[in-house]
Amino acid sequence: MPGSDSLVSVALPVRNGAARLEKAVRSVLAQDHERLELVISDNASTDGTEELCRELAAGDDRIVYHRHPANVGLLGNFVFSARLATGAFLRWMGDDDRLAPTCVSRSLAAFADDARLILVTTQVAYTDPRGTTRTGAYTGTRLRSDDPVARFAEMLRMLNESHLHIDPLYGMMRRAPVVAISRRNMLREDEVFAAKLALAGPWGHVPEVLAHRNVKEERIRLVARRLGVPAWQAHASNTLQCLEMLRWLREAGLTEDQVRRARAEVLRMYARRQRRTLTHRGRKLARLAADRVLRADLSRRP
Repeated sequence: MPGSDSLVSVALPVRNGAARLEKAVRSVLAQDHERLELVISDNASTDGTEELCRELAAGDDRIVYHRHPANVGLLGNFVFSARLATGAFLRWMGDDDRLAPTCVSRSLAAFADDARLILVTTQVAYTDPRGTTRTGAYTGTRLRSDDPVARFAEMLRMLNESHLHIDPLYGMMRRAPVVAISRRNMLREDEVFAAKLALAGPWGHVPEVLAHRNVKEERIRLVARRLGVPAWQAHASNTLQCLEMLRWLREAGLTEDQVRRARAEVLRMYARRQRRTLTHRGRKLARLAADRVLRADLSRRP
């Protein structure tokens, strides 16, 4: 049963984070849970990240620092950091995130209360580029269900709602089963992985703000470039995401009836997203047409 003697790994993948990394590291080292390792995976940084990390590691033997000689990609670095970790429990964090001092211990307590859990999320505060901080409270219970399709359907529902409510990729996980889940580098991979986690086992949730994340607002083409995936995926991201989910259903150990039910949930999600995409494109085309008419009218005026 998880307790004060459980080793928890915090995996921190980074690339060129020298200007923001130290606060994240300090928040991990300040946890009130003592058995902790901080795994920093440096993705061939070209700034002062290496020097900072080696200095921090020299001052605390809980820090494990690894530097890749060449860029292994954003997803590749996340996956590697988890595989390098040795704790029974794992939590990823970004290089400009912060954890409350009780984040690890409160998450472990939830695991101790329910041995079925594969993942425990917490409430998170998010700050956008304008400096506005917001959070949301998840109040559902279906992610704790023993039925994998009920959990899967709930996660798909949450993907169409605000990201403020729940963020499984930055929860605490049982490391071994999570590392065993294969991941494919693609747009919306984080959402696909969240759905795979929902199929893997029940989740718990701590309704307290125990972490802080800074969020970026990026166009999908820029995200594709950062991930190193073909630009054309930006035009087919919904389709590719749903196809990958459908493929995974056959690998998730489900019964035939569960596969059928889960497939129906994916198709419902796809239909909702396609309707939303078409509505957005229709409004955009209408605005462009209106602008064209206005410009033509102005050009005819004396």
